[in-house]
Amino acid sequence: MSAFHKTALFIDGLNLHFTAKALGFDIDFKRLLAEFTRHGTLVRAYYYTAIFEDAGYNTIRPLTDWLSYNGFTVVTKSAREHNDGEGRRTFKRNIGVELSVDAIELAKHVDQIVLFSGDRDLRRLVEAIQGRGCRVMVVSSLRTSSPMIADELRRQADEFLELDNLRAIIGRTLPSDTAQ
Repeated sequence: MSAFHKTALFIDGLNLHFTAKALGFDIDFKRLLAEFTRHGTLVRAYYYTAIFEDAGYNTIRPLTDWLSYNGFTVVTKSAREHNDGEGRRTFKRNIGVELSVDAIELAKHVDQIVLFSGDRDLRRLVEAIQGRGCRVMVVSSLRTSSPMIADELRRQADEFLELDNLRAIIGRTLPSDTAQ
């Protein structure tokens, strides 16, 4: 991992969750912050996720509360229910616009943006940030049974960091009943 003076983290929460789970571990966000603070000045750490508002108790709420009290800027968006045209309910949970706007606005104040996502739709965002003179590191995985990172996004990034390589530093073992 390269050392940069000013860094910002942008975490696609659902993407990171499913990638870590596919690798067989959970993220310790306190250790994640500490790791990226060791490599320079961490200007901001954003965490983006969708919230199912009318689902009663929300399992993501304790995590987002903890994150917001422990150094993260948490950005949530209500998940929207849609009919897929064939009678099935689907949910739109995309936080890409919010993440993109925040990243572009902050890019002029940092040397590097670390993007925790494998979403191909973010390739153009990475290109726009690079056009502003800011380097972009993408963190995701090629080691899952099906790669969690889009090839286009990985190729556009200045640096790709395999999430599995961070396991010993930022990982927690999944509870035995959910480990695969």
